[in-house]
Amino acid sequence: MSTRRRTLVVGVGSIGERHVRCFGATNRTTLAICEPNADLRTAVAERYGIGETYASLDDALANDFTAAVVATPAHLHVEQATTLAKRGINVLVEKPLSTVVDGVAELKSSLAERSLLGAVAYSYRANPVMTAMRDAWREIDFGRPLQATVSAGQSFPTYRPAYASTYYRSRATGGGAIQDALTHLINAVEWLLGPATRVAADADRLALTGVDVEDTAHVLARHGDAMALYHLNQHQPANEAAITLVGEKGQLRAEFHRRRVAWLTDVDGAWQETIVDAYNQDDVFRRQADAFLDAIEQGVAPLCSLAEGEATLRTVTAILQSLESQRWEECGN
Repeated sequence: MSTRRRTLVVGVGSIGERHVRCFGATNRTTLAICEPNADLRTAVAERYGIGETYASLDDALANDFTAAVVATPAHLHVEQATTLAKRGINVLVEKPLSTVVDGVAELKSSLAERSLLGAVAYSYRANPVMTAMRDAWREIDFGRPLQATVSAGQSFPTYRPAYASTYYRSRATGGGAIQDALTHLINAVEWLLGPATRVAADADRLALTGVDVEDTAHVLARHGDAMALYHLNQHQPANEAAITLVGEKGQLRAEFHRRRVAWLTDVDGAWQETIVDAYNQDDVFRRQADAFLDAIEQGVAPLCSLAEGEATLRTVTAILQSLESQRWEECGN
C-alpha cells in the first residue's frame, strides 16, 4: 500500500486558499498550510479542516512533505522554492515564477540535483478551452504560424476588491496588469508558438485607484518569425479573453468567455467550432493540482515546467524594460 502524499501550501491568501481547496478536492494528498498571518491561518484551517498549520516556513520544514505549493507574493517565490527543494520537496510555484531572473538557476540546479519536480502554476494550461485550442492547433494543419492576436479585460476591482492593499500595488511584489494578468496570456501563447524573442510595450494606469501600477497594457511581440499583438485592461465591464492564431493554411480562435474554440481553413468557408462544457475556476485549479500530482507520481511532464515559466519571466522582464527604454527589447529566450 502506498503512503499518502503530504502537500504544504505556503501562503493562503486568495490564490493560496484556492490551492488548498482544490488540492483537497483531489482526495490524493494530505494538506498542511504555512501562513504568518495568524487570523488568516486560523480561518483557512477551520474552513477546510486543516489540522496541521505553521506560522513560518522554518517551522513547517521540521516535518516531511512530498510537495509544496508556493503561493506567496512573487518576489518571495524563488527563495522559498529553493529552500523547499533543498529539503527534498517537489514544488509548484504560483505565477509569475518571480519578479527577477536572479536565483532561478540555483532553483533549477537544486531540483535537478535531487531529481525533484519544479512546475509553475500558469492555470490557463489547465483550462479546458485552452486545452481544446492546443489540441486543435496540433491536430489540424494550419501551416506555419504567422500571427497571434490576444485581447482580454475584466473589472479587476470586482474580483479583487482589496487589490490596493495586496501584492498588486507594487511591481516589486508582482503587481500591475503585466505581471498579474498579461503574464498568463503570454504563457498561453508561448505554449502554442514557443517563447517570445523580442517585445515592445506601452502601458499606463488609466482607471484603477489607490495604486500607481499599470492597469492597461499593449505589447507587440515576436515569437520567432510569428508576429503577436497583446492588449489587456483591468477595468472594462466585460470579463473576457480571446486568442486568435493565423497560420499559412487557416486560423484558430479561442473565446474563453464563450467556452468556444473555432477554426477556419478555407477562404469563404464555414467556421467549425466546439463548445466546451461549463466549468469554473475551481475546476481549472483542480485539474492543475491533479496534473502536478500526476507529474510527481508518474513522471509525466508538468503542465508548465520550470523552464517554460522562466521563459515567460524573461518575456515579462523584457516588457517592463521596454516600458522604460521605449524601444524593442530582446527577451533572451
